[in-house]
Amino acid sequence: MSQSLVVFQSLWSMERRHSDGWERSLEENAQMIAAAGFDGISAHYTNRAYVRRLAELRSDFKLDAEGQCFPRTVDDLKPVLENATEFGLHHLDIQADIRPRTVKECVELLDGWQRLIDQVDFPVYLETHRDRMTTDLLFTLDLLDARPDLKLLGDLSHYLVGREFAWPVSAENHALMHRILDSSWAFHGRVASREQVQIEISFAPHRMWVDLFLEWWRYGFASWKKRAGENDSLAFVCELGPKPYAIIGRDGNDTTDRWAESLLLRDWARELWAEVCVEQASTDASAVKQVTL
Repeated sequence: MSQSLVVFQSLWSMERRHSDGWERSLEENAQMIAAAGFDGISAHYTNRAYVRRLAELRSDFKLDAEGQCFPRTVDDLKPVLENATEFGLHHLDIQADIRPRTVKECVELLDGWQRLIDQVDFPVYLETHRDRMTTDLLFTLDLLDARPDLKLLGDLSHYLVGREFAWPVSAENHALMHRILDSSWAFHGRVASREQVQIEISFAPHRMWVDLFLEWWRYGFASWKKRAGENDSLAFVCELGPKPYAIIGRDGNDTTDRWAESLLLRDWARELWAEVCVEQASTDASAVKQVTL
């Protein structure tokens, strides 16, 4: 075995929210995701009956899972960990649904959650997300200063739009983002601009923002490979959300086909991973050659 990339599709992203009112069933979504070659799904893991049904579908379609939860207290995490232990997953994603004003308040919760996390055998990560504990980039860096071993799930879109970085992004801001990337153990895939949290990645005028995110993800993939175990897998979740995340037209519907864009995002992630693997292999070979000279 060796390090690998797994690409998941968010079930939230599968919501159409179209003016025609039609939505696919959970079963149809799972089949569609599996048929497209995704490795797994991302779904809420708080409701045991839902997670059990999801586990049945995952078994049928051979899909792994990212579980998501939104705890406000230490105890809120306990039933989610129980669901994850019983039904399995690749990793659990915490969106800490609290907004403390001080690092001290956060650390008390993080340490409480960590005591619970230490009792399970799957990874648990804290997502970078607006209107959560990690809403602000600089505050999250303060959390990392207080708890350097904190494992993040990097959703970079929130920090670009939240901090409204000027274009071109400065070396200083790249360095701040690199600190987040160096502590990220999984990624949510979405492209933002400095004004919108989710833009249409297939629109040519948005290519500058696409390239920025590809650059960040490339750095993050390479950073992860240096930190992770030799047989670990890195999860990249395609998370192109429905409205109000998606920009809509006058008719109230998406301006693009988000499913088609999810497939495009999936392909980009896999291409980036392959490139990073080739670069790492070349670097390793050069290092070996230098040692033998």
